[in-house]
Parts: sequence; structure tokens; C-alpha cells
Amino acid sequence: MRIGVLAVQGAFAEHIAVLKRLGLDAFEIRNTRDIAGDFDGLILPGGESTVMKKLLHDLGLLAPLKAKIENGLPVLGTCAGMILLAKHIDSGESPCFGTMDITVKRNAYGRQLGSFVCREQFAGHEITMRFIRAPYVTKVGHDAEVLAVHDGKIVAVRQKNQLAAAFHPELTDDTTVYNLFLEMLAKT
Repeated sequence: MRIGVLAVQGAFAEHIAVLKRLGLDAFEIRNTRDIAGDFDGLILPGGESTVMKKLLHDLGLLAPLKAKIENGLPVLGTCAGMILLAKHIDSGESPCFGTMDITVKRNAYGRQLGSFVCREQFAGHEITMRFIRAPYVTKVGHDAEVLAVHDGKIVAVRQKNQLAAAFHPELTDDTTVYNLFLEMLAKT
């Protein structure tokens, strides 16, 4: 399987390292030439969502990646990636891809100093979750399935070909989130 990782800003190198550890072909997406060929899945990493949104637009990646997601390309969005996928942002700002029927609250867990690690259930498995200036989901649409909750807040969801987590699975040794993503890829 060939997985593209958005590499315009954020924690893309860490995702690529995990994918390679799992024996997958991972490549960086930095411009439209990078998405010209076939690939099986997409990862939208954590980082600064407003910067990523601007760069996606400026580099001409927004429309073609959105079309691929809408046409069923499996996508995993982590932290800022969750914000990029969200149809609604509680601050009222316009969405980026807007393909996932969720509403997110940006920086919901506070500043960098408010970062934390916890153990919670994710799709029936207890995993380590690392939160860094993380969002959480305040509302899910009828097609979105809640996969994880921390302290009463929704922190992971799945909707058809889209998987989003408010935390950073790439910064732990646990591959449970990636395993679920790979299951989604195998079904397409």
C-alpha cells in the first residue's frame, strides 16, 4: 500500500516513520506533482491548521485532495488534521476540506503547556493518547461514529472513509490507530 502524508507543515515525518516501521510505502505530499500518481490513503498530520489550510490553498492541493477524499480515498487526520476534515469549527471560521460531518473546538485543551498523555479506549482497545494543543469534537453528524472519549469529550471519530483523532498516535509506540486505518484501506 502507498500512503501519502501531507508534508507542508506539522508532524509529517513522524507519521512517515511509523508507516515505514509497519512496512508501508509512505511519501511526502508537498505539491500537485506529488498527487499525480495513484496512492491508497492519505494522512493529514498535526500542526497548525490555519497555516496548513493556507498552504493547501496556495499550493493548489486543496481542491484535488478534497475531491479524492470525497471520491472515497481513505484519510486519517490527527489533531490539526481533524480540524482540516471538519465540516464545522465552533469559532465560526470557514472549514478547509469540510468532508467530515463533525464540529470541532480548536485548541480545546489549552496551550502547549497544557499538553498531556492519558490512556483511554479507542475502538475497543485501550491505548496511550498524547494531546498537544488538541481540539475535540463538540458535535457529530448522523454518519459519524464516535471511537474515543476523554473526560467526557469526543476525541476520535470515523465517518465512511475518514478517520480523525484529536491526539497524536505518531508520538507513541502504539499502532492501534494505524491498524484501524489500514483496515479501512483494505476495504477500498
